[in-house]
Amino acid sequence: MSEEKSLNFLEEIIEKDIAAGVNNGRVHTRFPPEPNGYLHIGHASSICLNFGLAKKYNGQCNLRFDDTNPSTEETEYVDSIKADIKWLGFEWSNELYASDYFEQLYQFAVKLIEKGLAYVDDSSAEEMAEQKGDIGKPGIDSPYRSRTIAENLQLFQDMKEGKYPDGAKVLRARIDMTHPNLLLRDPIIYRIKHVHHHRTGDKWCLYPMYDFAHGQSDSIEEITHSICTLEFIHHRPLYDWFIEQLGIFPSHQYEFARRSVSYMITSKRKLLQLVNENHVTGWDDPRMPTISGMRRRGYPAAAVRQFCEMIGVAKRENLVDIGVLEFCVREQLNKTANRVMAVLDPVKVILTNYPEGQSEVLMADNNTEDENAGTRELTFGRELYIERDDFMEDAPKKFFRLAPGLSVRLKHAYIITCNEVIKDANGNITELHCTYNTESKSGNDTSGVHVKGVIHWVNAATAVPAEVRMYNRLFTVEDPANAEGDFKDHINANSMEVNHGAFVEPSLLKAQTGNQFQFMRKGYFSVDRDSTAEKLVFNQTVGLKDTFAKEMKK
Repeated sequence: MSEEKSLNFLEEIIEKDIAAGVNNGRVHTRFPPEPNGYLHIGHASSICLNFGLAKKYNGQCNLRFDDTNPSTEETEYVDSIKADIKWLGFEWSNELYASDYFEQLYQFAVKLIEKGLAYVDDSSAEEMAEQKGDIGKPGIDSPYRSRTIAENLQLFQDMKEGKYPDGAKVLRARIDMTHPNLLLRDPIIYRIKHVHHHRTGDKWCLYPMYDFAHGQSDSIEEITHSICTLEFIHHRPLYDWFIEQLGIFPSHQYEFARRSVSYMITSKRKLLQLVNENHVTGWDDPRMPTISGMRRRGYPAAAVRQFCEMIGVAKRENLVDIGVLEFCVREQLNKTANRVMAVLDPVKVILTNYPEGQSEVLMADNNTEDENAGTRELTFGRELYIERDDFMEDAPKKFFRLAPGLSVRLKHAYIITCNEVIKDANGNITELHCTYNTESKSGNDTSGVHVKGVIHWVNAATAVPAEVRMYNRLFTVEDPANAEGDFKDHINANSMEVNHGAFVEPSLLKAQTGNQFQFMRKGYFSVDRDSTAEKLVFNQTVGLKDTFAKEMKK
């Protein structure tokens, strides 16, 4: 009997709430991305957590776009976020936008003004920073803090009506300029922005700050468990203060630790730099840690979910070895990816004793890990391609591949023996002349010959040319976000190598964008969206070598 998995701290909180009848035992979470970029692996953890908790406890999870900063938000990002969540395997209960609540949030602000808890401030950003003080240094009141309620209501109305330029005035909460938590020293809750909004157009020129919109949106939607990353722990008192002063549904915020992955950057600002400065080809570049990038590279959604499950939920941040993610990808693809033969660095083999003009059809299993995967046909003929590194002219004793006078088995086919090496004028090997053992056909071998090496191949007559994109780490250091200097100083100049001279078996002509395969002995590869009927293009997803699994067994 398998051991029951222990609860994480958020599950413990939820189960305690359910047992106590808090919110009548109802569980309602939300995933609230700002549509100012593409989602990345860090967001995947939050998605799996919020949607997973709702599913586990028969609750609901909203998708709410935090679209309160129109200068950086675009419909393109909204669409990409929805596509990523669906790809990960989740469906939201309600699709909502903070902009849905602009009028209600405005009225909440008016209520704070009427209670004497908010005021319009004309101070510049520099003046407000000076007023705020610092840790151990109390702030000082703004000269506009004593404005009357009537004056503040009129000024706020004028701000809404567009009577002032950007930056001329802000609305601040009146809390405590000596509070030890700097976020509670009269924070800004509204600012003027004459910017076109992706949903509301030019209706508004007054936009709420994150800290004002977030908790109130949670409250409007009656979110029971508002789950954020640990960086927002100091925002929680302000979250609670707004809800308490407004007397609205008491949503509660809980924080979990962000998980960073080695050799990756997960700052949207920095990812945008990589895109805008052409260090990568776009948000979905397969080297990017974005969900769309991982999807294009060939990562299965199940592997990303498995990774998020493995790293778990904690209260302390740490750096997760990228090998954990690759282990999950490899484990999923081993179950699902069909095995095919692809030669990435070809050298021609001519079977001198195979009749010219003759060919035959061989059968091969698509995936021995999946009994329902079926079989496919391979054509075999006189001229083949094998990997250049599967041949060595001066082979050491324990070299079990092809060499002059040595024999090797061709996967699904015959045993061959190398007899002659053909070179060009520069001494480069151009052809290998071999003979095949006619009695050694796989599945019906009566030759009595035993060889230790098995190599893959493709038939030169039917092989399909392909472009194969090989990937390495995008950064040369384990933790680029915290490395010395500019993070871009650590970009790996060799993070992508393009092979234009590969050959693959003809069965891959039927492959569709996103289809995943194991190139025998080479790794896992996925059909890229650049692929066409005239030119197949594959992305290397992950290699076959699994150092993380070996570490786990130690």
